[in-house]
Amino acid sequence: MTAYDLAIVGAGPAGATTALAALHADPSLRVALLDRADFPRDKSCGDGIAPHCLTTLAGIGVTGVTDGWTPLTELELARGELSVAATMARPVHVIPRQVFDARLVERAVDRGATLVRERVTDVESLDARVVVGADGAHSVVRRHLGMPQGRRALAIRGYAPTPPERRGTQVIRYGERRQPAYAWAFDRGDGLSNVGYGELLPAEGEGMPPSRQLLLDQLELLLPGYEGADWKGHHLPLSSWRWDQPDGRVLLVGDAAGLINPMTGEGIYYAIATGVAAGQAAARALRTGEDAGVLHRGAVRARLGTHLKHTFVASRLAEYPVIVDGGIRVARRDRRVFDELVELGLGDGRISGRLVTGLVTGLGRKGATQLRSRLRKA
Repeated sequence: MTAYDLAIVGAGPAGATTALAALHADPSLRVALLDRADFPRDKSCGDGIAPHCLTTLAGIGVTGVTDGWTPLTELELARGELSVAATMARPVHVIPRQVFDARLVERAVDRGATLVRERVTDVESLDARVVVGADGAHSVVRRHLGMPQGRRALAIRGYAPTPPERRGTQVIRYGERRQPAYAWAFDRGDGLSNVGYGELLPAEGEGMPPSRQLLLDQLELLLPGYEGADWKGHHLPLSSWRWDQPDGRVLLVGDAAGLINPMTGEGIYYAIATGVAAGQAAARALRTGEDAGVLHRGAVRARLGTHLKHTFVASRLAEYPVIVDGGIRVARRDRRVFDELVELGLGDGRISGRLVTGLVTGLGRKGATQLRSRLRKA
């Protein structure tokens, strides 16, 4: 392989954004985007593009990636008979990864990156001064670094016609199994919805993972009526209390870095945010001789460190159905709490004093005791 300044393994949103950010910082860099697939290609995902993604991309001069797709403003959260539905402060988009990823790759190539069709199995074979692992949940680059895997979830996704009553909406319905466990239906705005179900996988020795049929049965139980879809499954490496990145020339971003919101399963914002951080760190390290890993670790922790702690706590609180119910009740009567939950689940929000106070006052004695106990343990 021709020598490059920066080799990026994986050309999804994390990898393409890394290339875009590096070339935005220094257009003279020789950047390779390596992926085993041709683009456009499908990718199993919820397809939600939060507004935070677009703001972050705009910061490196990338715009127009949602052109032609209808923004969504309505969100419903529900568990059993309890629900809250409201208009989000900022709209989101639901764009198939076959479209969204290809648009980012096209912009990266236009900016000067070289797209290479190659399955990378050995990081040592890459002739580059800095290497970025953006190769997803089963990352070869992560294994090369010897980084352990944390908690994981498993989800199944398909596309099905949008019922008239669910046009223009995103619906999330929580289930009763290992938390987080929920079904979703996100209208794409083109007559189809992205629908699916996912749940936390058991730790080693704690039982068998859910079967494909069990996932489909849970989807039908929580959100019936979506049939005829071509179902695809995917693993989600969930973020934990503290995120780490080794020193050196090999960086991790997105799913490969173990960055999936453990409360919602959202990962595209994390992919784009860490892609920008990695691209900028690589460009600076190549220019100054500084350690790329140190630069990348500092940038990601500064941007997401506190947020990751809060989403970790939120995911543990969600293990208690009474707390999930309390959160829905509080969000129903306090619009600011609803907005805070959206920010926590889709962007880089945090658990506020208002949310905690609302939960404590609205849970009753039993629920408040569980909440305080869980917060102390966290």
